[in-house]
Amino acid sequence: MTAPVRRGVRALTAWLCALSFFLPFAWMVLTSLHSEQDAATNPPGVGAALTLDGYREFFGASTGTSPWPPLINSVTASVTSTLLVLALALPAAYALSVRPVRKWRDVLFFFLSTKMLPAVAGLLPLYLIAQNTGMLDNIWLLVILYTSMNLPIAVWMMRSFLAEVPREVVEAAAIDGAGPATTLLRIVAPVAMPGIAATALISFIFSWNELLFARVLTGVVAGTAPVFLTGFVTSQGLFLAKVCAAAVCISLPVLVAGFAAQDKLVQGLSLGAVK
Repeated sequence: MTAPVRRGVRALTAWLCALSFFLPFAWMVLTSLHSEQDAATNPPGVGAALTLDGYREFFGASTGTSPWPPLINSVTASVTSTLLVLALALPAAYALSVRPVRKWRDVLFFFLSTKMLPAVAGLLPLYLIAQNTGMLDNIWLLVILYTSMNLPIAVWMMRSFLAEVPREVVEAAAIDGAGPATTLLRIVAPVAMPGIAATALISFIFSWNELLFARVLTGVVAGTAPVFLTGFVTSQGLFLAKVCAAAVCISLPVLVAGFAAQDKLVQGLSLGAVK
């Protein structure tokens, strides 16, 4: 097989893989633009008439239920927890990579071990603690939980990114009299910015998509967008068009964030791949 043919095969394979990931979302968008009758047919009618009734239902045109409070709660919990994760993970990763502490491998294993317990196993203790402290149905409880859930992954990711920063740069900053905080914020962080952006995006996605704790520990006041989405699955049945319209609207913030940071994400995930 010649080189042009190999390149063509690789390109075709890449396009097929990309389409396999894109087609489910495209099908969801198309289903959201159909009526419930057309969306429920098997197989669904691709050429059926298009309508915006599902989106009107999502924005409360007929039910009077607004999606904006859950969306605002999701934005508050996801953005705030992501900022806290970055603020805590960056100095921790700096201490474990650029200026490694004693037994840093044991520290990394401890961070990783916190993810070994299934989330559902800690649900009852967390519920009782939240109940006794008056934190049930409080958005700041989700901020604390999302920060603690994403922090171990963020430390692991950032540690690998910061480990690729040339030691000569750090040593030069130390010779010039820069302290640890100055070196971290003005020297190391700008160099590792693609990795920091990738960590922030992944933490935001994990927080935005979290459902279990939000479903159990919140109610009317602090309910998030995924919880609001489950409300479209009623005892009367599954209304595909409405569910797909709600899923499209709730997915848009993550898609927009990923598209806006795609260059940083690619640079961050490939940082250190080529020596």
